[in-house]
Amino acid sequence: MAQERLTMRKIREVLRLKWECSLSNRAIARSCSISHSTVGEYIRRAEEAGLSWPLPDEMDEDRLFELLFPKPPNPGSRVIPCPDWSWIHAELRKKSVTLRLLWVEYREDHPTGYGYSQFCALYRRWAKRLNPSMRLTHKAGEKVFVDYAGQTVPIVDPETGEIHQAQVFIGVLGASNYTYVEAQWSQELPNWIGGHVRMFAFFGGVPEIVVPDNLKAGVKNPCRYEPDLNPTYQDLAEHYGVAVIPARSGKPKDKAKAEAGVQVAERWILARLRNRTFFSLAELNHAIRDLLGPLNERTMKHLERSRRELFELLDRPALRPLPEQPYVFAAWKKARVNIDYHVEFDKHYYSVPYTLIHEEVDIRATQSTVEILFKNERVASHPRAKSPGRHTTLAEHMPTAHQKYLEWTPERLVRWAQSIGPHTAQIVQALLDSRKHPQQAYRSCLGLLRMSQRYGEDRLEAACRRALPAGIISYKGVKNILEAKLDQVEPEEPPAVVPDSHENVRGQSYYR
Repeated sequence: MAQERLTMRKIREVLRLKWECSLSNRAIARSCSISHSTVGEYIRRAEEAGLSWPLPDEMDEDRLFELLFPKPPNPGSRVIPCPDWSWIHAELRKKSVTLRLLWVEYREDHPTGYGYSQFCALYRRWAKRLNPSMRLTHKAGEKVFVDYAGQTVPIVDPETGEIHQAQVFIGVLGASNYTYVEAQWSQELPNWIGGHVRMFAFFGGVPEIVVPDNLKAGVKNPCRYEPDLNPTYQDLAEHYGVAVIPARSGKPKDKAKAEAGVQVAERWILARLRNRTFFSLAELNHAIRDLLGPLNERTMKHLERSRRELFELLDRPALRPLPEQPYVFAAWKKARVNIDYHVEFDKHYYSVPYTLIHEEVDIRATQSTVEILFKNERVASHPRAKSPGRHTTLAEHMPTAHQKYLEWTPERLVRWAQSIGPHTAQIVQALLDSRKHPQQAYRSCLGLLRMSQRYGEDRLEAACRRALPAGIISYKGVKNILEAKLDQVEPEEPPAVVPDSHENVRGQSYYR
């Protein structure tokens, strides 16, 4: 089931990149970590099903799966004529001749021949041994290459004198080499995402494709063949309508622009700042901006134009407009709904509809909001809370009849506790009474009762008997008693007070 859900997410992303971003099948394949023939197959099935982008709001993942993958008919036997790949390869060198044109001519001669995606895949497989290397040509507004410089810049804390090495984020547009540079405290995800937001604002538009290196903050699984993006990075890509295609491991040509941009920034910005001492990140970024303008204005000898001139001529007209609002950083997390129909994020518990108990959901959290999504559909939204260990519960998420829908009820927990002992039952009842909604205490009660499996019912009852007089009514308190084996030690009786015998000590009868 989880694999099927992952497949449907990738299909949605393929359709978005094809119909919204107008990318080629090969570019979509690299962005989604699948083969280009699979991309062609998904698009063909979507076209045959009469789908368009955006997909209808009422279409869930199950309905989309039925439309794209209907039950296949009984396979028939037919012989597919194979094209003459040598002739096709020679024809492609002629002006204005494309693979689609050659495929149309092939299908005119062989109406039952290969489909277009299979035709292209077979040709490229045949041509690999003929053309192992190809020089990359960057189209206007198509790609921006992003990376961190290997060189860092020291920042001195003016109070302690401690030195912190600032990281340098660099973005380079493919067609014009127009460059963006900024300093950051680290290469962690919030800085990585923030660098992209400020870079797009600096360019005044958005390219079609972002090409990062296999940085941990951006690429969750830096596999050469199937790199998986960080969910937050994917969220940013969807907000700006771009495709993220990580550079392949061991393929320096994929990120040649980024490496050249890093080299230029190190030589013409960082090297010129080598003898300066900075006491804040803002001060360093101000100095970088002062040198970034002249860098983009410098004439490049091999092109006889500056980066800014080429940017105004090529990239700026081709960039797509920025969205109305910049992207707001959001952290993502997978969670499974507990029996109390709450999920945990940053040590706080948020409610979801009770029908999702035991289901796996995605949590998307910004500075102000926590959203819970199930199968890419938002099922709950809460203001983000800062109180650890507390619950945020919406009344509409609660079941109308707990005994009908929930596996656990307060009565069942109390009955379990009574089977262990009266003191255990008292603590369980106190935990349930301490919360506005009893379901919020289910985790603590279950944790308490399940300690009987590890320590035995007798020891748990003894620990609860010792905890009650001390006012300890919590899972952690009872656990600490068991771990310290205090339940096996008899409490000490306070010593009896015996009055001293002395001539100056007045007895009880003196005051009568």
